Amino acid sequence: QVQLVESGGGLVQAGGSLRLSCAASGRSFSSDVMGWFRQAPGKEREFVAGISWDGGRLYYQDSVKGRFTISRDNAKNMAYLQMNSLKPEDTAVYYCAAQTTGWSTSSNGYDYWGQGTQVTVSS
Repeated sequence: QVQLVESGGGLVQAGGSLRLSCAASGRSFSSDVMGWFRQAPGKEREFVAGISWDGGRLYYQDSVKGRFTISRDNAKNMAYLQMNSLKPEDTAVYYCAAQTTGWSTSSNGYDYWGQGTQVTVSS
């Protein structure tokens, strides 16, 4: 059974940090693009960050550039999202996703999804 499981979410004050983890199982994701998305209440799911299979290509949504860092450890089948200087507008459910072909920032381009982890940033 192919699974992506996110962890590390929680409640944090504005200016704080969280590190999200994504544990992949059921197949190797070492050749896939990994991405993080988020969905706030009443809003559409949006792309946050993506990383190529070898970590050599990174892409971020403008609103998180300089604050968030995506990384991966292929040996452990893990992906991470380090979030610093968090703002209340970062409050959302965060999803990990894997893309087997191509390089897309659209959720339609991703093949596997986790169940999400809640991140709440208080002001």
